[in-house]
Parts: sequence; structure tokens; C-alpha cells
Amino acid sequence: MKAEYINAFYLATQDVFRLMLDLETTRLGMRVTEELVPFREANVVIGVTGDLSGSLLYSFSKQMALEMVRIMSGMEMKELDAFVTSAMGELANIISGNAMTRLFDSNYRCEIVPPQIMIGGGQALSMATPQAIVLQLGTSIGSFEVSVSLKTR
Repeated sequence: MKAEYINAFYLATQDVFRLMLDLETTRLGMRVTEELVPFREANVVIGVTGDLSGSLLYSFSKQMALEMVRIMSGMEMKELDAFVTSAMGELANIISGNAMTRLFDSNYRCEIVPPQIMIGGGQALSMATPQAIVLQLGTSIGSFEVSVSLKTR
């Protein structure tokens, strides 16, 4: 997987978190996994089609997800309900769409498919390609992971 794929998602995540949540995002680490990717309590999976194909996994703790939605909506949330999961899906859509724009600038024509939300931690997901790059990111309200599993057609 090329560095430009990963950078597109890292930069898009930084931009969206800064603009929508007024949060700075820092990279805590990065790893390559050839196994199942573990996920946390609040997760969004988005498929990618086009010149690049595969999947993306945005994985948050329950507390971080609730706090992000509180920041976005101004409402105190207690559970990962339909409102919270809808907001999580929209946030991941915006990040992914911005990353696709960055990839377009590098001559990759890609589209994203509607998000799938998965609630519940302690499990793992098989990604769309044999390898996934897992970006470990941090903010003042918690850490999260963005797993990128893409291949060229």
C-alpha cells in the first residue's frame, strides 16, 4: 500500500476533526496487520470502489463516540443509539469523501459506499485486502484508529 493512500486519510481526518469538532489530531503510531483488525465499541466501515478498492474502518471507544456527538450536536448522549450511530456514520463519510478528493488529486478515481455501523468491542474484522494499515490517532477526548485496506484494480 502506498504512503499517499495513508496520508490522504490522515490529512482528511485532521481537517475534519479540526473543522467539525475543534480538535487537534496527532498520530500516535501506525502498524501493518495481516490478520483480523480488532475494533472498539463504536465502529464505521466504509467500502471503496474505483481505481482503488477495499475498505476503511473507523474505530472509537464508546466514550469518545458519545463525546464527539455531544460536540457536534450540543446534546448530552448516554448510549450508542440511532442518533449517535448516524452521526458517527456521517463523520466517517465526510472524512472518507475528503480523502477521496485528495486521492483524486493524485489521479485515483474512487467512490465510497454508504457506511455500515458496528457496535460492540472485543471483536475483529477481516478487511478487504490481505494487509491493512492501522493509523493510531489521538485527540484531547481520546484515541481512535483508522484502518485502511486498499488495493489498485
